[in-house]
Amino acid sequence: MPTYETLPRFTTDLDRLTPEQRRRFRQTVVAFVEDLRTGRFRAGLRVKRVHRAPGIYELTWSMGTGPAGRATWEYGPERRPGTPHVIWRRIGTHDILTGP
Repeated sequence: MPTYETLPRFTTDLDRLTPEQRRRFRQTVVAFVEDLRTGRFRAGLRVKRVHRAPGIYELTWSMGTGPAGRATWEYGPERRPGTPHVIWRRIGTHDILTGP
């Protein structure tokens, strides 16, 4: 199981989401974790690097009505050998990309 941590800004962003938006993010994380284990992300997660932010990635999913949900993250130092460690940075809509 991959390890993770959240930055304070991610926690603040997460608190601003509706319960439904948080539920959709948790569902997306299930697929994300499965893909971390295999080392290859499925196309539906739309994982890609954030332009002009070295080492930062974004993950995109549907939040139902309205704009798509996005979370930014980066790989951190492994806490357990051979196990990816993810640092969640931001979560919300496209607006979070101004300060990923």
